[in-house]
Amino acid sequence: AAALSPAVRRIVDEEKLDSSKISGTGKGGRITKGDALVAAQDRAASERTDTDSGTATEMAGPVESLAPAAKDGRVVRKKMSPLRRKIAQQLVMAQHTAAILTTFNECDMSEVQALRAHAQEQFTKKNGLKLGFMSFFVKATVAALKAVPAINGRIEGDDFIQNNFYDIGVAVGTERGLVVPIVRDADKKSFADLERDIADYARKAREGKLKIEELQGGTFTISNGGVYGSLLSTPILNPPQSGILGMHKIMERPIAVNGAVVVRPMMYLALSYDHRIIDGKEAVAFLIKVKEGIENPKTLPIDF
Repeated sequence: AAALSPAVRRIVDEEKLDSSKISGTGKGGRITKGDALVAAQDRAASERTDTDSGTATEMAGPVESLAPAAKDGRVVRKKMSPLRRKIAQQLVMAQHTAAILTTFNECDMSEVQALRAHAQEQFTKKNGLKLGFMSFFVKATVAALKAVPAINGRIEGDDFIQNNFYDIGVAVGTERGLVVPIVRDADKKSFADLERDIADYARKAREGKLKIEELQGGTFTISNGGVYGSLLSTPILNPPQSGILGMHKIMERPIAVNGAVVVRPMMYLALSYDHRIIDGKEAVAFLIKVKEGIENPKTLPIDF
């Protein structure tokens, strides 16, 4: 078994956990701090459930008597799916371990829409798939991460780990829940490669065919609530990452440009980040860099 880091060892010792029974999600199956915290939460939840069940039965008799409304269908109790339980654990862990703060900006989508419309036919004919918006945001995000590298890092115990590679998680909603497959080395991929990866992951997610290794090891996440009509949100971190970018619905809104009121297709952007290692100035600088890339897409490494 791989040696435990000091931070993981401390949690294992304090919570009296059996490290051989913890599934490691780190590199080479290594147990991360997040894995240890989830294991501790699982055991605590199990102990609470056992205690609560025993107490309730003693006080109220058979369990069936606790929910008489269930008999006429007004209340339905069912087990959460393993995926939903895992999502719940990750979200609670994120809230408990990070100092999450969100900052906002907005971007004018006019130039990206025009460029995409102009290139769409040739791009589709050449690559066999459509040019979407997500590839532009991945490219703009990589540029922003290079400009503000702390957001591409993470905390591990008492150490700060700086990632000098760009594995970008792209959140995909399915009927079973939200999953975040990883686009590896996004900085080295063409727009067509990015669109192909994203489309393949979306298909696998819908079919429930994603492999565990396709969901592990990302350095930053992008979530697009706009596909569901969300105008604004505060996305939650995907541990142990330190940042997540929220995209939203494109809406035509009046804005001031050179002293005149014009109507433009606008999108709100949100960056949630771990304030323990990222200052507000850095978070704002990151969002401005993303905004610049989207509003001036020709500054991105366009390859189509």
